[in-house]
Amino acid sequence: MQLNSYWLSTAPTFSAGQQAFTQEHYDVAVVGGGFTGLSAARTLARGGARVALLEASQLIGEASGRNGGQCNTGVAQDYASLVEQFGRERAIAHYTTYAEAVSSVEQVIAEETINCDYLRHGKLKLAAKPEHYDKLARTCDAIRRDVDSGVEMLSATAVREEVDSPLYYGGLLQHNGGQMHMGRFGIGLAEAAASHGAHLFEHTPMTRLTREKSAYRLGTPSGDIRAENVLLATGASQTGPLSWFRRRLVPVGSFIVVTEPLSAAQCAQFLPQRRSYVTSRIVGHYFRLTADNRLLFGGRARFAMSGSQSDAKSGEILRRGLEEAFPQLKGVRLDYCWGGLVDMSKDRFPHAGQHNGMYYAMGYSGHGVQMSVHMGHVLGDVILGNRQNHPWQDTKWPAIPGHFGKPWFLPLVGSWYRLQDRLH
Repeated sequence: MQLNSYWLSTAPTFSAGQQAFTQEHYDVAVVGGGFTGLSAARTLARGGARVALLEASQLIGEASGRNGGQCNTGVAQDYASLVEQFGRERAIAHYTTYAEAVSSVEQVIAEETINCDYLRHGKLKLAAKPEHYDKLARTCDAIRRDVDSGVEMLSATAVREEVDSPLYYGGLLQHNGGQMHMGRFGIGLAEAAASHGAHLFEHTPMTRLTREKSAYRLGTPSGDIRAENVLLATGASQTGPLSWFRRRLVPVGSFIVVTEPLSAAQCAQFLPQRRSYVTSRIVGHYFRLTADNRLLFGGRARFAMSGSQSDAKSGEILRRGLEEAFPQLKGVRLDYCWGGLVDMSKDRFPHAGQHNGMYYAMGYSGHGVQMSVHMGHVLGDVILGNRQNHPWQDTKWPAIPGHFGKPWFLPLVGSWYRLQDRLH
């Protein structure tokens, strides 16, 4: 079993990176080479801006290349609860933004002809307990009433026809969700940004950031550059002078295993619709089939940071979860196991705006595939002057009390969530 991301291990090689700074001054410096940064670099370069993107390691090497490959509509929170907490108008706006974000991904794929195995087969949220079905049904009614008439509830019998597992008691089906190969999409997005003129620098961490009159100076081990504008798209990164953001984000580990290739007959038997699936527990699972018929199975197996030992331990926990969900796969070989960090915000909303004059977008809270691509494009348009407003500009973002960048409280949070799963 490889302790590597399946997406990164099977992605094309990026061939359009810059090896050294060829100019000192840029219109925009983008920090972070995940989907947010790459999407912004593409939009900015297409708009005629001189763009430098700095990535501390490899492009899409962190969350963008380590997630479950789902590109779904729907907010991170329960929609019905969101209506109760913030009112119908704001809940509708947030849900609609996620639907627009899926369309943004599809538009990029079409415009740049990115071969990434994209499918729009929808997402099925599975009721892990009988009482969870009723809550999902209330959410379904609220979504159908306000924003998406096509959502539907599936009975336990109907779900068993979709997911050949003994664990689930029905589910909420949203038809507009998509899925894709994260590595192929990410490298395709990077190649597109470079083809439009963006300069992309891998293994070039930002180590210093200072304001100089009307511009910013960004220091790196390879030298300094200056830029009129800075966009921080760093997510849960622990590299560089980003303490203000670290106090507002909790880096939570999420872990994934991928099986050996399964037969077409097996796949048709236990996941015939090939949708994206997620369970209703707080500490639950998500899974889907890949284009080459592997089962990808993930979740927050352990409330710990990612690392080789942590990933291996989490892989064994996920194996038990996989075999409990699908007894017919007991003993299946696991070819890949890896972890990554989710940039979790306290309210589970994305956050985007300006801090000390610099733009930022992060805090996607486990729903970042579509929103990162969308917000990179949106902020690119804001910087170019093509738009003034964006979906998350009025969302307050206070620091998390007692959090100064190191998530010392993760084991406590994990224990609390597991208790809630047992009780509810």
